[in-house]
Amino acid sequence: MYVECKGKTAPKLPSWVPDGARHYLEHTEAGLSIRHLARRAGCHASTVLRQVRRIETLRDDPLVDAALRDLARRRHDQEQKETLNMTAMPKLPDGKTLSVEARRILRRLCEAGAVLAVSDGMDKSVVVRGEARTAVVDTAIAQALALKNWISCDAPGRVSRYRVTADGRAALGKMVADEENRARGFAEAQAGFDGPSAKPAVMPRSSRMRTDSPLQALSRRREKDGSLFLELPLVSAGERLREDFELSQIGVSVTQNWDTFLVGRTSNGGRSDSCPSGRGQEARARLEAALADLGPGLADVALRCCCYLEGLEVTEKQMGWSQRSGKIVLRIALQRLVRHYETCGRASDMIG
Repeated sequence: MYVECKGKTAPKLPSWVPDGARHYLEHTEAGLSIRHLARRAGCHASTVLRQVRRIETLRDDPLVDAALRDLARRRHDQEQKETLNMTAMPKLPDGKTLSVEARRILRRLCEAGAVLAVSDGMDKSVVVRGEARTAVVDTAIAQALALKNWISCDAPGRVSRYRVTADGRAALGKMVADEENRARGFAEAQAGFDGPSAKPAVMPRSSRMRTDSPLQALSRRREKDGSLFLELPLVSAGERLREDFELSQIGVSVTQNWDTFLVGRTSNGGRSDSCPSGRGQEARARLEAALADLGPGLADVALRCCCYLEGLEVTEKQMGWSQRSGKIVLRIALQRLVRHYETCGRASDMIG
């Protein structure tokens, strides 16, 4: 949509740009008043003012600042396209590209200990977890993620480290749900047939109940005879392993490295720079004992799927297994976990 601005038209920004950033640019670059923007948006002027002030405070973030500068330059170049070379305009991602890349990067950032490392002047940014590089992304995509508040950085520097935000996790959940719905033939926005006044249609189950881990997804699958693929004791054992994994992070300033239990990996013995204390230390001891009891292979799939929340397809590729074999190995690992926990007894300080 184009808006009138002192006899000119303000060019259209990419569809993924948040409303707050649009209002900020139109106020600071085009000179539109807060009240004019509020009337056009159908909201109170204080709402737009808060949006503008919030974006201004975010300019200390290098990715947000770069994204706003590129958007402002693109807007200016479009206004002056008669005299400027259009090929010199910033190459900003379109909505489809951003959606695909956001799903890929946010999934990686949701892994325990994962951060997005962004260096000044570099065209590429990397997702790292411990010493492993798990993904590479164009910095332009990272700028869009930061502008949408899907990632954030606590201490910007020459190399800034970004982590996924609550908004980023929620956005990933919605994108995954939409993807599942399309795969099952659901429309993106289901509407009733009784007109605008009718109540909104009930969302399909897959959009309300997103699976956060392979374990939860498999827990709803059934065999040909109708029995559950993973019985309740197996699911409980996997959840207990993840609870110990989360508890072991308490009081640790640096994320612990458990990759020593992964096949073909060597590390610092699964220890971080600072040791946990209290419940964290006890949970860490329980987790180490469980993984040691599982042994190579079984410990790998349990750690990846139950603790790192890695997809079975990724685990199969990392381990060099054939397709659809990971769920069988995971079930065997969970059966071994049940036996281990029955032997050592139930701890009383689990989460929740």
